[in-house]
Amino acid sequence: MAMNSSAERFFSGHGNLPVMPEVGRRLLHSLDDDNVTLPQIADLISKDSTLSAKVLRLANSARYSPSHTIATLQDAAMALGLETLRNLAMAASLSGSFPQVQGLDRQRFWRHSVRTAGYARLLCKLLQGDADTAYLAGLMLRTGQLLMAMREPVQIAEVESHATEPGSRFSLEMHRFACTHADVTAALAQHWHFPIGLVEAFKDANAPLEIRPFSLLAAVLHLAEVLADAADQQIDPVKALQVAVPELVEHLHLDLDFLRLRLDGAGDPGQDVDLMLH
Repeated sequence: MAMNSSAERFFSGHGNLPVMPEVGRRLLHSLDDDNVTLPQIADLISKDSTLSAKVLRLANSARYSPSHTIATLQDAAMALGLETLRNLAMAASLSGSFPQVQGLDRQRFWRHSVRTAGYARLLCKLLQGDADTAYLAGLMLRTGQLLMAMREPVQIAEVESHATEPGSRFSLEMHRFACTHADVTAALAQHWHFPIGLVEAFKDANAPLEIRPFSLLAAVLHLAEVLADAADQQIDPVKALQVAVPELVEHLHLDLDFLRLRLDGAGDPGQDVDLMLH
C-alpha cells in the first residue's frame, strides 16, 4: 500500500521508534477473536504489573463509580465487562509506549486521544460499525503527531497554537508538512503490523469524502477528532460538526439531535487521563 511519501520522512533515521508493547499487541489481536473471554483478557493484562496498576486505578475512578473498592483484575473484569476492560488496558498500554515530547502537552494530548477514542466508539455504534476497532483507531489517530514532534517540535507547537477551529489540525499540517498526523499514524500502524483495514482508515481519515471506496472508519475518525477538538476548546460539539464537516454529516445521514443526546449521556471520556499517565 502506498504511503504518503512526506509522512515517511518522520521515520528515516529513527533509532527510537516507539515499540508496541507485547500485551498491547495481544489485546489488538483479541479484537479479531470472537471467542475471547473476560478471564483471558484479565489474565493478559495481569502479565504487565504497571499496566495492571493503571487499569485498577481507572476502574476505581468516579467515571465507573464502583459500589466497592476494586482490588483485583478479576474484580475489574466483573465490574467493567470485556469491552471497557480491554479499552482501558489498550489506552494505558498505548500511552505508556510514547515518550514525553517537546511541542505537545502530554496530558492534554492523551486526554484528546482518549476522547477521540470514546467518540469514535459512540459514533460507530450509531452507524452500525465495529465499535471496538473504532476505539483503538481513535486512540491511535494522533500518535503520528508525536513522531512529527520528535523531529519538528517548534513546527508542531505552532500548528497546535493555530488549531483553534475544530478539525483544523489536518489542513494546518498538510500546509506545513505535505502530510497530516493521520498519514504518519498510518505509516506507524504499518510498521507495527496493524490490520490493513486500520492502516487504510488512518491514511484516509484526512479527507474521507475524497476516497473511493468510502471508508466508514476513516469518516468516523475524522468526526471523532472534530468532537474531541470541540471538547478540548469547550465548543458546542454539534455546532462544531456543522461548521467543520457539514458534507460528511450529510453523507452519513447523522441525526445530530440523537447524537447530542448520546454525547450528553456519555459524559467526558477523557476525564480520568491523569490516572492513566501516572
